[in-house]
Amino acid sequence: MSGTFLGMPSFQAAAKEALGNAQQRRNLEHATRTIRGKRAQVVAELDDWEGLRRTAAAIKDNVLTHLDSYLLQLEESLTRAGATVHWASDAEEANRIITGLVRATGTDEVVKVKSMATQEIGLNEALEEAGIRAWETDLAELIVQLGHDRPSHILVPAVHRNRAEIREIFLREMGQVGAPPPAVLTSDPRELAEAARVHLREKFLRARVAVSGANFAVADTGTLVVVESEGNGRMCLTLPETLISVVGIEKVVPRLEDLEVFLQLLPRSSTGERMNPYTSTWTGVTPGDGPQDVHVVLLDNGRTDALADSVGRQALRCIRCSACLNVCPVYQRVGGHAYGSVYPGPIGAILNPQLRGTTSEVDQSLPYASSLCGACGDVCPVGIEIPDLLVHLRTRVVDEHRGGVPSGEQLAMKGAAWLFADHRRWEKAQKGAELGGRVLGGKDTIGRLPGPLAAWSDARDAPTPPAETFRTWWKREKGGRR
Repeated sequence: MSGTFLGMPSFQAAAKEALGNAQQRRNLEHATRTIRGKRAQVVAELDDWEGLRRTAAAIKDNVLTHLDSYLLQLEESLTRAGATVHWASDAEEANRIITGLVRATGTDEVVKVKSMATQEIGLNEALEEAGIRAWETDLAELIVQLGHDRPSHILVPAVHRNRAEIREIFLREMGQVGAPPPAVLTSDPRELAEAARVHLREKFLRARVAVSGANFAVADTGTLVVVESEGNGRMCLTLPETLISVVGIEKVVPRLEDLEVFLQLLPRSSTGERMNPYTSTWTGVTPGDGPQDVHVVLLDNGRTDALADSVGRQALRCIRCSACLNVCPVYQRVGGHAYGSVYPGPIGAILNPQLRGTTSEVDQSLPYASSLCGACGDVCPVGIEIPDLLVHLRTRVVDEHRGGVPSGEQLAMKGAAWLFADHRRWEKAQKGAELGGRVLGGKDTIGRLPGPLAAWSDARDAPTPPAETFRTWWKREKGGRR
């Protein structure tokens, strides 16, 4: 994981600081309210939205159940199409592979199409240590990079910035790393976009190497898919001589036809659009057209650990739409930085502790970064039960803090399970209760129970067991007849 986020305080401590930023709260409230409204409108247009969600969840669950087979099929398809496949078990190995590939070209810079996987592994920092500059080309990512900032949203990484702040960043930073903005630059979105376009164009035309992510990877054809809104990604995918794609192993879908489902769900859930303005697909190398040296790095980095958890694995269905962020009352007030990762919001609260483990303070606190209102699970286009996973991960954190020693409640529940598993044990227990009832005859309540049970009886009356159970009465009155 990127060093940018290591050593952060717990979510609760970071959130308290974020709440003091009134401008950020206003920016977040405006942006998330706008996206929510657009999403609701385009989702309402589809009669089979719930059917699409169920289909997408089933496709993803099938992939996760047979991930080993689909990954081997993907590797075979990519290789057949002329790409070179690399396997990376963690961030360090992925960064080493990518840095080596870039160095082999003799260049000292790369352009990037938006990729959360590369931010997850801290690729920019690794390349910089090797003397290679990585230029973000997505507009929001460019704003974050020029502002020496961190992303705070999955879809709109610079959502915490308003237009006036972006203007100041462009005026202050652009000229130091490339084409400067116009001397007279207003906060008009068209002027800001034009300044970014001019700044990036020289980088696109000069770059010999590009690094991309992928929204989907099709196993049977080896086709990779990137969806975006600006067209900058397409410049990265077509102009350079070398293309290196970093793909999380959970991004696989079995067939090209499966994209029909996800390309309906993703734009509606993310930007509130019926389709993405730019959907780019490429399959290996096409002689004489586009990059002629294509590499795909298949990234694990904790994903197989998540896969091993029968409850937690559903987080790997995520298609990075950010719908859960836009409805989350907690995210809307504190923003994304408090989550200590490129994956913020409800999905980050369940994904980060699984990918990184719960050894750090921030990852131990993330499952508690929620009110459990359930809105995130309701809008998830692939049906991830985020509230259930938050509770599941809270249990894990508590168990780890206990060092494997079971709690009194766990021991009591195991004892009860053993008792109820055999009717003869239960009958003997009832006999013991009858004896206690006769000893305490005349009293309505027991009073204060001993040991840890005192906490229960201090808040409520513990009734005296009956001197005769129904089972005993039945045998006496009916002679055991049924």
